[in-house]
Amino acid sequence: MTQQPFELPHFYMPYPARLNPNVDEARAHSTQWARDMGMLEGSGIWEQSDLDAHDYGLLCAYTHPDCDGPALSLITDWYVWVFFFDDHFLETFKRSQDRGGGKAYLDRLPLFMPLDPETPVPEPRNPVEAGLADLWARTVPSMSADWRRRFAVATEHLLNESMWELSNINEGRIANPVEYIEMRRKVGGAPWSAGLVEYATAEVPASVAEARPLRVLMETFSDAVHLRNDLFSYQREVEDEGELSNGVLVLETFFGCTTQEAADSVNDVLTSRLHQFEHTALTEVPALALESGLAPAETAAVAAYAKGLQDWQSGGHEWHTRSSRYMNERARPTNPWQRPAGPGTSAADVCALLAAAGMERLRAYTHVPYEKVGPSRIPDLHMPYPLGLSPHLDRSRGTLVDWCHRMGILEEGVWDEDKLAAYDLALCSAGIDPDATPEALDLSAQWLAFGTYGDDYYPLVYGQRRDLVAAKATTARLSACMPLEGEAAPVPLNAMERSLTDLWARTTAEMTPDQRRTLKHAIDSMTESWVWELSNQIQNRVPDPVDYLEMRRATFGSDLTLSLCRMGYGPAIPAEVYRSGPVRSLENAAVDYACLLNDVFSYQKEIEYEGEIHNAILVVQHFFGIDYPAALKVVQDLINQRMRQFEHVVAHELPVVYDDFGLSEEARAAMLGYVADLQNWMSGILNWHRNVDRYKAEWLGSRAHAFLPDRAPASALPVG
Repeated sequence: MTQQPFELPHFYMPYPARLNPNVDEARAHSTQWARDMGMLEGSGIWEQSDLDAHDYGLLCAYTHPDCDGPALSLITDWYVWVFFFDDHFLETFKRSQDRGGGKAYLDRLPLFMPLDPETPVPEPRNPVEAGLADLWARTVPSMSADWRRRFAVATEHLLNESMWELSNINEGRIANPVEYIEMRRKVGGAPWSAGLVEYATAEVPASVAEARPLRVLMETFSDAVHLRNDLFSYQREVEDEGELSNGVLVLETFFGCTTQEAADSVNDVLTSRLHQFEHTALTEVPALALESGLAPAETAAVAAYAKGLQDWQSGGHEWHTRSSRYMNERARPTNPWQRPAGPGTSAADVCALLAAAGMERLRAYTHVPYEKVGPSRIPDLHMPYPLGLSPHLDRSRGTLVDWCHRMGILEEGVWDEDKLAAYDLALCSAGIDPDATPEALDLSAQWLAFGTYGDDYYPLVYGQRRDLVAAKATTARLSACMPLEGEAAPVPLNAMERSLTDLWARTTAEMTPDQRRTLKHAIDSMTESWVWELSNQIQNRVPDPVDYLEMRRATFGSDLTLSLCRMGYGPAIPAEVYRSGPVRSLENAAVDYACLLNDVFSYQKEIEYEGEIHNAILVVQHFFGIDYPAALKVVQDLINQRMRQFEHVVAHELPVVYDDFGLSEEARAAMLGYVADLQNWMSGILNWHRNVDRYKAEWLGSRAHAFLPDRAPASALPVG
């Protein structure tokens, strides 16, 4: 290779890599297996020398140091298969930019992963199909149906999102950072690797497999694996293969910085994700085991899985420093404490020592709350869609006041009529759904009032008291206010329960059971995210940037909004269309646009008056060590990039989805309506932020930001 395009950074990796003693057995087995599957001589992709140089046996022996020989050989075969697939897809479809052929190729692969092992599979046509059929048949008998389902989904994501990379190459398009992290998890394959960690260690109990702590373990593991790979593979991917899906290139483009600066920033994100992994493993996972009532064997299985993910990180790094597949000249030791100190120790070494000791980790806990930041600065925000307003706005404003009084929202010391008027939630609903009937507009405004009130209530009532137990009890009771099968809801004890019980009954009266389950999950996600915020507030912990952006969607109530919006189209839009990558990308871009613009407008309110730490601008300030104006510029750029991504998906990706799924004219018209709803949602939310008093310095300076002075504080958990 030519000269390296940047110096590899110091990597945070305090855990030593260990080598499985069965490494030679795995090497020999995988070599014979690859030859039997047709992956070597004559494949046009690999020769024996390629497989030897890549040394996937060494990779798996480092990443799975404790499993026995047969298990290590099977896992190694899986990795040989996935890397062969990657190279085969590159040579066959990426280099020729053959999207049609690539899609047909990918569409067949799920047929070789039947959830029922007795289901026959087609006759393989190529080494990728032959390898997948063989591996699936050898692996699934020892795993549960739940694991099979999850692993099959991860494998399909790994395969199908190759089309996203191919589309970007065809268009010469480099993703924005948020889009990249999301898509890289799927196409990069680390969630798939996490499934094989379960195979090697212990299967995660199905009862907690989808819970936030386990999801965060998998996502932080994935992000760290992928970002590390991006650093080592930049030269091969970007300079040799013309690849655009690389985190260093993404940040280089987004920030307009040098390759070295981008590489250093990628390493900072990588380090932050590993810190998040450790934080989750040591704080959230034990609490989950206790609260979920896991048996000792189940708790041990989760612990073994977490340790397996940790082993993968250190082993994967060690392999990258040794494999000829990657740029690894002058790769620095994973643990700088092992380097002897002395007169020749450089300043860079000292920085690495401090980083290893946790200085970067501690920075997240050093925020000083209630600092004066002045009026929020509102930059130019790209909004290509016109605003529409419902003619029923004034009527809905009056109806909302009456409803809030009946629910008790204005009687608990958190809100009064002046606050409600300053928030003007009916204005938001009128922009979000300008064509709504009067009744639908009222319902929309009332849902916004419930969500906004709850978002204000949790930090004020439970945060000031540092009462996480009461917050969790309240969250559980709110979930019980949403019966799925007609069972009686509990008697409401406070305004949140009363309002949710009322809204649930009116909203779900005509819904199917599946629609009710989807809506309940969306609301549970929102209320549980308020507990996550409260936990960070109690610790005075500024969140990791990636974790923040993903949880921000939940704290903003985005799933609730999307669920209500989707239900308006019934079965006209097939469920698999909603699950497709482009539609999820479209929705997430819209949601992030709204969430981040809220952080821009609410910066003074949250930082100066409420002592809040959950704000994207503050997160960026802490992560990069920059001031408010500089952080605001980063967030502004990200907001505008998310809008441009939304426009890109509408113009270029949705038409392909319509064709791929063979949508009828009715379904295409429904999708156009859904896109228009998202456009109204974004323009309506921006208009609301620009016009309400809730975020204006003059109104903020005239109001108390604790309990209302003329009434007693609300009870943390009413008894009755």
